[in-house]
Amino acid sequence: MPGDLVRSDTVTSRVEAVLRNADHDDVAAIRRFGDAHVRSHYAPLIGAQAADEQVRRWWNETVIDAAVASGLVVIAEVDGQLVGIGQRGHRGDDHVIYKLYVHPQYRGRRLGPRLLGALISQLPADAERLYIEHFVANKRAGHFYEREGFTVERVEPSRTDDPALAVVWRARRLGFILAGVRQ
Repeated sequence: MPGDLVRSDTVTSRVEAVLRNADHDDVAAIRRFGDAHVRSHYAPLIGAQAADEQVRRWWNETVIDAAVASGLVVIAEVDGQLVGIGQRGHRGDDHVIYKLYVHPQYRGRRLGPRLLGALISQLPADAERLYIEHFVANKRAGHFYEREGFTVERVEPSRTDDPALAVVWRARRLGFILAGVRQ
C-alpha cells in the first residue's frame, strides 16, 4: 500500500529516503503515522490527555485530507514505507510549518532537514519568513529548529495555564542563493 508504515519488527533500511508530495492515497498512512508516533512522542512531554487531543485534532481524516488536497504535505518514504512527514500552512499572511515528524528509527539521518527543505522549496519566491511552532516541553524540537536557523519570536501561554502546553513560535528569514535556491 502506498506510504504504509515501517513496522517496528522490520530492520530499518539504509536506503536514502525518497521525498515527494503526498497524494490522496497517502491519507490513511499519514493518519496511521500520527496514531503510531505522535501520541507516544507527546505523552511524556505534555501528558496523555493532551497528546490524545493533538492526534484527534490535527491527525484526523478531515484535516489531513484537506492539507494533502491543498498540496501542503510532503512525505518521506523508504522502500515504500512512510518514515517522515512535513506539513505547511498559513496563519494569516504568514507561512507556517505545522507538522515535521520523522519515524524514531530514522532520526539522525538528516531526514528532518530534508523535509524542511522540501517544504521551503514550495513557498512562493517572495516569502521572506517561515514560522514554526512547538510546545515548550518539546526541547528536542526546539534544539532542531535552532540548528535550522529558527529564532524564538514569542511564547504563547496555554489556555489551561499548563506551562508544558505553552507554544513557542520561531521564525527563520528565508534567503536566496544561486539561481533562487533558498538557503
